[in-house]
Amino acid sequence: MEVFLDTCGRRTVKALLLLYLFVAKAAANCPKPQARGDIVLTNDALLMNDFPEGVDVTLQCGNGYVKDSGSGVITCVDDNWTEPDLTCKKKDCGLPNVLPNMSFNTSSGTLFGAIIKVICDKGFQVSGSSYKQCYASGWVGKSTCELVTCEKPVEVPNGKSSWVSQDEPTYGEIIQYICNVGFTLIGKNSIMCSETGDYDAPLPTCEGTTTKYTTAMYLITPKPTPPAQDSSTTPRALRDKTVTTKTTAAVSPSVGGGRDILTAGGRATTSVTSMTSSSFQDKPDGAVDPNKDTGNMPVILSVICVSLAVCIMALFLHKFLLKRKGSANETAPIY
Repeated sequence: MEVFLDTCGRRTVKALLLLYLFVAKAAANCPKPQARGDIVLTNDALLMNDFPEGVDVTLQCGNGYVKDSGSGVITCVDDNWTEPDLTCKKKDCGLPNVLPNMSFNTSSGTLFGAIIKVICDKGFQVSGSSYKQCYASGWVGKSTCELVTCEKPVEVPNGKSSWVSQDEPTYGEIIQYICNVGFTLIGKNSIMCSETGDYDAPLPTCEGTTTKYTTAMYLITPKPTPPAQDSSTTPRALRDKTVTTKTTAAVSPSVGGGRDILTAGGRATTSVTSMTSSSFQDKPDGAVDPNKDTGNMPVILSVICVSLAVCIMALFLHKFLLKRKGSANETAPIY
């Protein structure tokens, strides 16, 4: 009886051990497949807990990738998965929708993960995001290009502007400035709204006009004395002038030797020609002061000397004639 129980116990334990080993082997045929970068498990594979021998699992491309080739199915064989034949590549978002006055810098490409810059035309500025990124769903980032505006122009004291609208000036618009009467505009008379949203020049100003007086200084310069002139440099018109001195004396008609010099009135005339003197009639300034014109002093002195000599000769001649007349009266016969 004891031998029978011992044999039965051994058989029972052995059977239970074999059953345990079979169940454990059947429950752990293949491990759960692992995702890698661009390849992931499908939703159905993610819901499975056991991967027995011969079971199939389907793989798919990850977010942002698309299938390039292969089926993506793997099988559990001898506790291992077969190699997947699925290949994936990045999704291409293509060019974004082109909006008015907008362009893009696509130097980094248009594939999944790429970032491009939004560029607006001259005179426009980006409103919203300045960049767009390629996601699995497409480009992300909203932006538009709006016309550039500048602040309303400020009124200039003592002046006026041509801007009368209540709106802000936009790119390219020009504002003119003028000053009130009596004021002068300093700076440019017009400013333009530039592409940066600022004006291309500072605001002008209107300033009052001022009169500037200049004091002139006058210096009195003495008139230079003309150089002395000799006879060789004396003008011909001056050298042609002569001075004549006439001396008269009373002579008796009966005096001998005096007939050649008697006149009808019984007056004797003796003409003497002196040397050439200077004439001042050609001077443009009128009469010339001899004391100042030192260049003509020799000529003037010569004229004076000649005049004195003539006077002396006339006096001696007169005395000589008187003596001769007296002699004639004493020797004349009486009838």
